[in-house]
Amino acid sequence: MAAPDQAFEYLPAAHGFLDALRKDAARPDLARAVVIPFGLEASVSYGGGTAAGPAAILAASQQLEIFDEELWREASQDYGIATLRPEPMLTPVPMALEQLEGIVSRVLAASRFPLVLGGEHSLTAGAIRPFAAKYPDLAVLQIDAHADLRDGYLGEHYSHAAAMRRVLDHANVLLVSVGIRAVSRGEVDFYEANHDRIHIHWGKDQARWDIEEIVAPLRGKPVYVTFDVDGLDSAVMPATGTPVPGGLSYLQALAILRRTAEVSTIVGADVVELAPIAGLHHCDYTAAALAYKIMSYALSGTGPRPGQGGG
Repeated sequence: MAAPDQAFEYLPAAHGFLDALRKDAARPDLARAVVIPFGLEASVSYGGGTAAGPAAILAASQQLEIFDEELWREASQDYGIATLRPEPMLTPVPMALEQLEGIVSRVLAASRFPLVLGGEHSLTAGAIRPFAAKYPDLAVLQIDAHADLRDGYLGEHYSHAAAMRRVLDHANVLLVSVGIRAVSRGEVDFYEANHDRIHIHWGKDQARWDIEEIVAPLRGKPVYVTFDVDGLDSAVMPATGTPVPGGLSYLQALAILRRTAEVSTIVGADVVELAPIAGLHHCDYTAAALAYKIMSYALSGTGPRPGQGGG
C-alpha cells in the first residue's frame, strides 16, 4: 500500500506558498506543513469573492520575506512548506465539506500539518472533522468578527454564519472566540446555554483583554486555529465579505497566536474569508503573512533560539 503522502499532487514551487527559491521548495514530499487551497464560495450573504482568496494569498506569499525578524531565522527552512494542487470542488456544500475532510485526513495520516486557505468560513466544518476524531480534548481558537453560532442561515445548514455551531456539533470540542463584535440574539442564547464549552472575548473589551486569560482554556490541549480575516479591524482588512469596525490589529492577533503556540500544541489551521479587491494587494499580503506566522509558531517555535540575535 502506498504511503499517504505519495498520493498528493503538488503545485509547482513557483505557484505555491512562499518564494520558489527557498531551499525546501524542491522536495514537497518532505515538507511538514501542507497548504490546502480551498476556494469554497457557496453561502456568502453580503460581499462575495472568497473563491479567489486562495490564489490571491498564494500569489502574495511569493512576496513575503522568508526571514522572520521576530524568530530571527528563515523559519520555513525548519519545517518546509508544500502546496497541494486544488481539486475541482464538489457541490453542494455538504459534498464540498466531505471532500475537504478527506484531503485533511490524508495530510494528518501522513503526520503533517494542514493549513487550509479559504474560501468562506463554512469550510471549517469539514476541515475540523479529522481533528475532532483524532483528539478527544480538541480546542478551537477562533479569531473572528462574527460568533458564527447560528444553526444554519438562509436555508443553508452549513452556512458560513454557522461555522462554529457546526464545529460544536462535535461534543469533545471546546471553543475560544476572540474579537467577536457581530452577533444575533439566537447566538447569544446558544452561548449563554453553553458557557462550559464557549469562551468569548468581545471586541468591545479589547482594551482590557488579558492574553493569559484568553489562552487559559487552551493550555495543554491540541488546538485548531480558525482565522477569519474579518477578525482584523476593517481599516486593516477591508477585503472581506462583511468588514466590521472595531477589530484586532495585526500585532494583537500575532500576540494571541504566539501565546497560544507557547501554552498548547497547534495541530492545524485555516485562514478564511479573504475576498480580494483589485488594487488593495496589502490585504492579500496580510493574509499570507498570517498564514506563514501560524505555521512558523506551530512548527518552528515562537522566538529566537539561544545564541541567535534579534534583540
